[in-house]
Amino acid sequence: MENAGYVTLTRQSGLMREMQVVAHNIANLSTTGFRAEGVIFAEHVRATGRGEDSLSMATAAGHSVSPAQGTLRATGGTFDFAIEGDGFFLVQTPQGEALTRAGSFIRSDQGELVTPDGHRLLDAGGAPVFVPATAASVMLADDGTLSADGQPLTQIGLWQPVDPTELSRRAGVLFEAPSGVAPAPPARLLQGVLEQSNVDPVGQIARMIEVQRAYELGQSFLDAEDNRLREFLRTAGSRG
Repeated sequence: MENAGYVTLTRQSGLMREMQVVAHNIANLSTTGFRAEGVIFAEHVRATGRGEDSLSMATAAGHSVSPAQGTLRATGGTFDFAIEGDGFFLVQTPQGEALTRAGSFIRSDQGELVTPDGHRLLDAGGAPVFVPATAASVMLADDGTLSADGQPLTQIGLWQPVDPTELSRRAGVLFEAPSGVAPAPPARLLQGVLEQSNVDPVGQIARMIEVQRAYELGQSFLDAEDNRLREFLRTAGSRG
């Protein structure tokens, strides 16, 4: 296959990956705390010889996570928390600590605040958050201070990746930061509120159409290139 075919194939592969990401974003329009992703393309340029044009190939090198604030929806739930601003909640999972913007928690039988999947919410010191079963009133202050019956219990931690460019999705609404996490700048914490998905449906659908058209154009080129090569081989064979 000639260079033009290889270049187009790498482009098609990247577009396919982007289509998968866009489809995943659209599928999570209603997922609490979901963060939209995008595909980052990288260009690789290589010299092909003196006096010849260089070879340029584009690949989908990685994903980016949108930091945009999602819509805040009031629920009235005692353990429904939302972040207005930057930062993430930190939860403990069997695979290690993870970051999330999904603030829907429940109180376990042991008195710990956990996600619906059982992952423990961690406070500003990295310890599990406990709420006594006997507490008649639980309040969350704007700065994250959690109180029961007027007595402070702990402060909900707000965290961010040490290197924001390394933030990657582990699964669903959980993210991981290979370089570790650090305290996030002050933000406002809200009780009885959940942050919705930050996916822009109109923008994602428009992007899906663009990617589909670009993919179809590339496929048309590959088909034309295939026909050209077949015709060349047929002609060369007949002359032989």
